[in-house]
Amino acid sequence: MKTFSATPKDIEKSWVLIDASGLVVGRLAALIATRLRGKHKPGFTPHMDDGDNIIVVNAGNVVFSGNKRTDKQYYWHTGYPGGIKSRSADKILDGKHPERVLQKAVERMLPRGPLARQQMKNLKVYAGPEHPHAAQSPVPLDVAALNPKNARSA
Repeated sequence: MKTFSATPKDIEKSWVLIDASGLVVGRLAALIATRLRGKHKPGFTPHMDDGDNIIVVNAGNVVFSGNKRTDKQYYWHTGYPGGIKSRSADKILDGKHPERVLQKAVERMLPRGPLARQQMKNLKVYAGPEHPHAAQSPVPLDVAALNPKNARSA
């Protein structure tokens, strides 16, 4: 028996549409990261980009469990001495680009490197309900029905 290793001609990518309204950020990001890497497929090959293309709509309506919406801080450094800055999750979600919360959560669940950067290009996140990928005819995925903990009723 030989171990299967995917080649570029073996890879078939599908398009998946996820509505993020009321879904918990960490659970949703874990599911998206798994599908971006292709670990849900039986022919998973770690060094190939064989994951799906994922479209996430309503990313501005994601929720956090517990008090994370007010307590969670996102840090970055300006590059200057003493240049550490932070912003809370609710400021980002109520701000101009609320989809960045989900993008960063998924990005930090992928391994670092050129392959992860390529896989992140297969993720399209939109704050509202519209997306320009109707021509790809994405298949909707009901994440809330997979596990009752995936959705938060507020």
